[in-house]
Amino acid sequence: MTDITIGGVYAVGVPIVLVIILIEVLITNWRNQSYYKHEDSFCTAGLLAGNIAVGLFFKGGTLALHAYLYQFRIINLDGILSVWAIWLLTFVLIDFIFYCYHRTSHRVRFLWAVHMSHHSSEKMNFLVSFRQAWFAPISKIPFFMCLPVAGLDPTIIAVAGVISTLWGILGHTQIIGNLGPLEMVFNTPSHHRVHHGSNDQYIDKNYGNLLIVWDRVFGAFEPENEAVKYGLVNNVETFDPIKITFMGWVSMVEDIKSCVGFREGFNKVFGPPNTRTRGGSF
Repeated sequence: MTDITIGGVYAVGVPIVLVIILIEVLITNWRNQSYYKHEDSFCTAGLLAGNIAVGLFFKGGTLALHAYLYQFRIINLDGILSVWAIWLLTFVLIDFIFYCYHRTSHRVRFLWAVHMSHHSSEKMNFLVSFRQAWFAPISKIPFFMCLPVAGLDPTIIAVAGVISTLWGILGHTQIIGNLGPLEMVFNTPSHHRVHHGSNDQYIDKNYGNLLIVWDRVFGAFEPENEAVKYGLVNNVETFDPIKITFMGWVSMVEDIKSCVGFREGFNKVFGPPNTRTRGGSF
């Protein structure tokens, strides 16, 4: 349906991302702002490496699953919409499904154990966007498999997903202020700074990736009204990507061991994380 490929998106997007990171580093150094920390950046690299390794292992299987499910699509969109209308619909639906996945990842403990590594940095910069959970490519599968069933082409889903991911990088910065009217519709850096805040009023707010309208509609929006304290409620106190990846799981297993009855154990896994389990430590 299109000549746009994942490789083409990366070929254009990766150099742009590297340039904006370099610009941010130069600007913050010139202003003597400590937005980057060597240990934190190396930790991000370790988390990203694990995420890429898992993603590469499952990517082919995920695309094959989408292709299989596409055979059972409910609506044949090719016969109803133009190519560009399908692209637009794909971006919107990917963003909505991501919103559902992201919000659930904050409200279900075992998914939070996966996702918390992304929030483990006490810094906020473009590089933090690459602080991705090792097992996120797996945890996303049950959520996004509904898209091909709805009639969206698996190839377009894959390409639009990469583009949406690249957009998400732009929200992780402190050097971009309020963007005026764009704040009403899009998930801007100001909105995403709130999402990474551990301030009481910022916790579990602004889940959107491309659009902020979902948060406004479903009551999870919070404007950036005060300085953001970045990181977890209980910070990890380590730069070891392996410890950060598994500490949420270790804490959950320890809690399960002390449970009395199935119901209590079930709640420890599928219930919301509480104040204590908003972080972790070894």
